[in-house]
Amino acid sequence: MIEARGKMKGDELKRILEYFKTLTQLPHCSREADGLREYLQVFARERGYEVLVDAAGNLLMSKGLPRLCLQAHYDMVCVGRAPEIELLEEEGWLRARESSLGADNGMAVAMMMALIEEGEDLEFLLTADEEVGLLGAKALEFELRSTRLLNLDTEEAGEVYIGCAGGVDLVAKKSCSMIRDDRPLWRLELSGLPGGHSGVDIDKGVPNAIKELAAYLAEREEEPALVSLRGGERRNSIPASAVALVRAEGHWSEDENLKIEALGEDGSEVLADSVELLRLLSTAPHGVVSENCELRIPEESLNLAIVNAEGGACRIDYSLRAMSDEGLESLALRTQGLLERYGYAVSRYEAYPAWKPEINDFTRGISKILEGEFGRSELKAIHAGLECGILSQKYPEIQMASIGPTILYPHSVRERVDLDSVERTFRALREIVKRYG
Repeated sequence: MIEARGKMKGDELKRILEYFKTLTQLPHCSREADGLREYLQVFARERGYEVLVDAAGNLLMSKGLPRLCLQAHYDMVCVGRAPEIELLEEEGWLRARESSLGADNGMAVAMMMALIEEGEDLEFLLTADEEVGLLGAKALEFELRSTRLLNLDTEEAGEVYIGCAGGVDLVAKKSCSMIRDDRPLWRLELSGLPGGHSGVDIDKGVPNAIKELAAYLAEREEEPALVSLRGGERRNSIPASAVALVRAEGHWSEDENLKIEALGEDGSEVLADSVELLRLLSTAPHGVVSENCELRIPEESLNLAIVNAEGGACRIDYSLRAMSDEGLESLALRTQGLLERYGYAVSRYEAYPAWKPEINDFTRGISKILEGEFGRSELKAIHAGLECGILSQKYPEIQMASIGPTILYPHSVRERVDLDSVERTFRALREIVKRYG
């Protein structure tokens, strides 16, 4: 249940929070959101909306002769205890106990439910599996009737986003030979790091657990040998934890986040090229590659997301982002070349295009409405993937923009949403619907 510790909320905010609370009780991790999709279908049909579902699990709910489409995704990144979500409200912020919250993008879905309840003549487009490569948007089969589309998936209240990064995931694999090692066995676990979104948090100095643990091991005077090394949670999350089983002599030093346990003396096989793997992981690029001075955001970035090395198989997952398709291709080729020099075979997955910024009457009008609510507004771009990048290619004649409430640290157990920004964003959304719906 929600522990209320802040100020009294307006009736509209209470209603949105009740919808959001309902969503948190229906598991909807990416690729596992069938129950929520079925619930939303029933919810809309019972209120007189036509509901369409395509093969990818996308939902289109519409009524009347809509001119405006509101769009969001209904899956979430599950980290920590999620999909078990216990809501906590503290000093005007909503978070979850030891799990991601799912405000990305569940708060948008809750706002849309409030408008459906009121019977607004709109199109509501809810896409599937956005958090694992924008899969629903890529496979979208609907014909939209609206001339304008408002995405509700950005995380800085009062701002209007008109452009986003493109992205691609790289998966590198190779066979790793094994040799016998009879030195003592140790288990090292680095955990409790903050984690974060691999796009919007990549420039915030968030430590990467894989690189931190690899560097710690690589810098030892006596070279340890890896029995196994596993780290990272999701490709679109900055790794918050990593675990290694190693054979080595000598003493170890723990700290607040690094726990070391002696497991015994019996020998076992280890990775023959442990030193090379640790050198690669500790020195491989991660973070911002270049800056976009005009947009004041990263231009290119990499996230060393997941490593799994054990039993003779080594795998490294990267997520890459860039503000242009050309820049993304160049970054992918450079990263792929580095991994191939270490003997890895590299495959690409879940590529999605950048959304080129465009200022038009719709984006200026949205900004004016938000300025009236928040006192200021700016047209911006974001170093993360938005479905507008794909949707703008599928529907080139539709004008698009993106807004949302303030959400901090999405894709991590620190995720939280500013409730005042939810209320004010919804008020602005009402004005947008009144003007363009």
